[in-house]
Amino acid sequence: MKVLLTHSYFLRLDPKQSQKLRPYPPLATLYAAANLRARGYQVAVFDAMLADSPADFTAYFERHEPDIVVLYEDNFNFLSKMCLARMREAALTMAETAKAGGVPVAAAGSDVTDHPDIYLAGGVDFAVLGEGDHTVVELLEWLKDQPSGVRVRPDHIPGLAFAASSPEITGVQAAAPMADELLNQPATQSVELLRTPKRNNERHPDVFPFPARELIDMEQYRQLWQEHHGYFSLNLVSTRGCPFHCNWCAKPIWGQRYAMRSPADVAEELSQVKQVWHPDHIWFADDIFGLRPSWVSEFSREVATRDAAVPFTIQSRCDLMTPEAVAGLRAAGCHEVWLGAESGSQSVLDAMDKGISVEQIRTARQRLGDAGIRASFFVQFGYPGERWDDVLATVELVRDTLPDNIGVSVSYPLPGTRFHALVADQLRAKANWDESGDLDMMFKGTYTTPFYRQLHLVLHDDLSLHRRKAGLEDVPHPLLEAVSADEHERRVARAWATLEELEESCRNGDPTELCQIDHTPTAPDLSRPFN
Repeated sequence: MKVLLTHSYFLRLDPKQSQKLRPYPPLATLYAAANLRARGYQVAVFDAMLADSPADFTAYFERHEPDIVVLYEDNFNFLSKMCLARMREAALTMAETAKAGGVPVAAAGSDVTDHPDIYLAGGVDFAVLGEGDHTVVELLEWLKDQPSGVRVRPDHIPGLAFAASSPEITGVQAAAPMADELLNQPATQSVELLRTPKRNNERHPDVFPFPARELIDMEQYRQLWQEHHGYFSLNLVSTRGCPFHCNWCAKPIWGQRYAMRSPADVAEELSQVKQVWHPDHIWFADDIFGLRPSWVSEFSREVATRDAAVPFTIQSRCDLMTPEAVAGLRAAGCHEVWLGAESGSQSVLDAMDKGISVEQIRTARQRLGDAGIRASFFVQFGYPGERWDDVLATVELVRDTLPDNIGVSVSYPLPGTRFHALVADQLRAKANWDESGDLDMMFKGTYTTPFYRQLHLVLHDDLSLHRRKAGLEDVPHPLLEAVSADEHERRVARAWATLEELEESCRNGDPTELCQIDHTPTAPDLSRPFN
C-alpha cells in the first residue's frame, strides 16, 4: 500500500516567515512517515515547507500514484497550532486534488481536531482527532483489508471523525468545496459528524522510530540556511505536550498530557543527526524543554558520552531555570533559551494563569546570562484586561533585563481555551490570522489593531537601541533599516510619540474585560516522565 504524506505549511504563503527564512522540516509528518515505513508501507512525503504553492502537489501526486493521501500537520511547529487561514486553504486544495484522482484522504492536526467538519466538507474522508500516530496506522491497516465495494465504517478505531452521509471508503464523493468566505470562519457544522471514542495515548514516546528525514530534500534546507544565515540549523524534540495551565494556550493534540523521551534516546538521535546531516545548530521544538532539572543533567551526560554536542536553542519557562537546570543546559551545549515571559505586569501574568512571577523572569534571565547562554523573551500584548500601565511594565522589564532577542505578538484566541471561550462571540468576521505576521486583533481588546502593530515595532526598536547603548549585540528588526546611533535614538523617540497618540485614538470604548478567575490551576506533577 502506497502512502503519500504531506502537510499544509507553505513557507511562501507566510510573508513574515518567508522574510526570516528559517525553515525547519515537518517533524510530526516525518515521525508519521517513519512509523508507517516500520510497518511495511511504501511512503513518500510531499514537503510543503519549501514548495512554491499547493499546485506543486498535483505533479507530485500524479508521479507517486498513492493509494491514500494523509495530510499530517507538524504538531511540533507552533505556526501549525495557530491554524493560519492560508494553510487551511492549502490543505483543502490538496485534498481536492487527491479526491479528483480517486484517492481517499485522511487529515490530522490542530485545525482538523478543532474543526473536523470544515475538512470533511472540503473533501477529506477521515479526520484524525488529537495525537494521530497510532490512529493513522490503525486506519491504514483497516483500509488495506477492506474488500472493494464493502459499505462499512471504521467505527472501532478511536480518534476519528467522518461524515455520516459518506459511509463508503473507496470512491467517496467529495462535498462541494467550501466558499472562500468560510475558510476563515469558526466551525459551521456543515456536515453531520460521526466521532469514534477518544484515543488514550499513554505510551512512552521512545517507542517511535526517529523521524524519516531522508524522505525530504535536506540539502535544500542546508543551502537556504547557509545562504541567508551562514550556518545550518535542524530540529529535534524531546517531549510531547505541556503540563502547565496558561489559559490562552490550546492543546488540541496532546491535551494536558505530556511525555518525556529518555535522555539517552534524545542524545542518541542528536548523535545520529550530527553524524548524518552535520548541522551547525539544533532547534528543540518542544513546547517546554527540560521539565525536570535532573533530566537536563542526565541529558548532558548522555550527550558527552556520545560526543554528540551541537549548539542548540530551546523554549522553556522562567521557573524551570533552576541552577541545576542552567548548569545542565550549559554542559549539554545550549546556546539560547526562549522564555515565555509574556508580560512585565504581575496582574496580567496572574490573569493568564501563567504561574510565574515577574521576579522569576528577571532571575532566569540573570542566571542564563551568567552561564553564557542567550536569554530571549516571548512577549504577548492585548490580553483582556491589560491596560497602558501594564504595557509600560512590560517595556520596563525588557529595558531592565535587555534580553538577547524578543518575539512580540498579540493575544490570539485558540479553540478549547478559557480565553477563546471569553471572546468566542466576537469571532464572527475573523477567527484565524491569514499568516503569522497578521497581528490582527480578532476581539475587542483595550486597543485596536493599529496600536498593537505600532507597539510591536516600537518595542523591537527600543530594545535594539538600549542594547546598542549598553554595548551589546544589536538585534534589529527586519522591517527597520540600520541607521546611525543618533538617528536610531531619534527614530525610537518618534515611534514612541506615535504610539502615545495611538494610545488615545485607538482605545476601545467597550474593551473585553477579563472574567473573575473562579479556579486555581492545578500545579503539574513534574516528577513523572509522562502523565
